Amino acid sequence: MQWTFKKYKELTVDEFHDILQLRINVFVVEQNCPYPELDGKDKYAYHFFAFNKEKPSRIVAYTRIFKPGDYYDKAAIGRVVVHPDYRKDGLGYKLMVKSVSQIKKTFKTGKIKIGAQTYLKKFYESLGFVKEGEDYLEDGIPHIYMVKN
Repeated sequence: MQWTFKKYKELTVDEFHDILQLRINVFVVEQNCPYPELDGKDKYAYHFFAFNKEKPSRIVAYTRIFKPGDYYDKAAIGRVVVHPDYRKDGLGYKLMVKSVSQIKKTFKTGKIKIGAQTYLKKFYESLGFVKEGEDYLEDGIPHIYMVKN
């Protein structure tokens, strides 16, 4: 696995294409949830992803990261996604650990907020996140806010 952390303007056209392809294949097609994937936030986000060295054009794990104040008052991680072929290998956990580490290194904070799909609550709790506030629906899917301090 090769890990990469870039601002939007540093991404190549191929990288951004492959990021969108993964996000759309999982969030729109697999989860059967039509929603506007291009929301304008990619332009001020940081993009953290892993690709398979044997297939360099294949991004297999991705998060979108925001500095404090750009999305929430805390740093934020969103669009957490792992390619279906790599889910059973613990890559999602590794992706989140590395994303938290990138936030600490880049923004000098460990205070992070996420909007998580409710069914992943235990997964995020295993990473030190705690539920905050009430459940809510986003694009018809139950979500919860979670924070890590």
